[in-house]
Amino acid sequence: MVRINSILFTTLFASWILQPTEKVIPTNTPAVNTSVIDGPYVLYRNDSVFVKYIEDNGGVKSVRTDSMPVASGSRATLVVNTGEPGKTFNVSLKQKLTNEKAEYKGVKKMLVISDIEGNFTALRKLLQVNGVIDENFNWTFNKDHVVFTGDFVDRGTMVTEVLWLIYSLEEKAKAAGGYVHFILGNHEIMNMSGDLRYVQPRYPEHAALMNRSYTQVFGTDTEIGRWLDTKNVVEKVGNILFMHGGISDYVNEAQIPLKKINELLRPHYRDTASVEYADPLLNILVSDYGPFWYRGYYAGSSRATMGQIDSTLNYYRVSHISTGHTVIAKNISSLYAGKLFNTDVHHAGGHSEALLVENGQFSRVNDKGEKFPVEAWQNEKPE
Repeated sequence: MVRINSILFTTLFASWILQPTEKVIPTNTPAVNTSVIDGPYVLYRNDSVFVKYIEDNGGVKSVRTDSMPVASGSRATLVVNTGEPGKTFNVSLKQKLTNEKAEYKGVKKMLVISDIEGNFTALRKLLQVNGVIDENFNWTFNKDHVVFTGDFVDRGTMVTEVLWLIYSLEEKAKAAGGYVHFILGNHEIMNMSGDLRYVQPRYPEHAALMNRSYTQVFGTDTEIGRWLDTKNVVEKVGNILFMHGGISDYVNEAQIPLKKINELLRPHYRDTASVEYADPLLNILVSDYGPFWYRGYYAGSSRATMGQIDSTLNYYRVSHISTGHTVIAKNISSLYAGKLFNTDVHHAGGHSEALLVENGQFSRVNDKGEKFPVEAWQNEKPE
């Protein structure tokens, strides 16, 4: 867990002072209110849980706060908007948060999605038409897996809703024998470490209404922040290696086990933008050559070679690599003789796809439920 120095602690504590216009309601009943435009934000202080919703009443924004004892917080039900008028989904807070494993064996079917960037509608459509969830956001993918490979925040206007949907699906999937993997991308880590270049203005504005900075929305005293702390930057699921960016030659040469990569990075998600580390290996992992920033598979003067790809496959004992991070074509594409898959597409432009893996076969599926073969990238200029 990241250490909080005395100055930061003072700042965080001061942020709990409620605004005079804020409504505080002791309850564990979800807030059902058509004026809610953002939230919930779940924050912890001492022995209490505070669930905050941003409301807009006639153009005037304010914060509604529901409070409850920590002991009853795990039984709380949150209500989250979907972008469809009158349509919401419920989220139950997890009783326990634990760090994810780095490797998952015996997975025969999975759906892979990356770079949603706050586009809740695109995510909902992809999941519903491809049999992952029903119209009421219940898990319908049985014992199969969904892999989200980073950049689900920034740029879009429904970031909070996207994160709560993924959060809620994790428990629903486990109950059915399936699994949800959420692998962090550079934008999740940028938000956690204070780099807010791509954040929609509404989010810092809403954080300010709660007397917080937007970075503090992902702090260690929040449910979403604690949850993100449990996530990895690289995982092996079945015979596929997943990360947002890629494995550079520098990481190949270091021969770092997956578990160690995640253990080295996890305590530093909140300081990658501002700290030079004593450990040279850690400096590589947070740099442009690390797994959540590397673009060498698709762009740059030193494009990855087949030898580099094979070195990664051999060391981590996988047959394929899958990344997001860089849009190279309108469709999901394969590269390096089918050993690498790029899943970053223009969701915001109305062209959403996911990678479907079934018993070693790879297909691309869209938000209409159509299924196509994955074609090799023809070296188009990266977009």
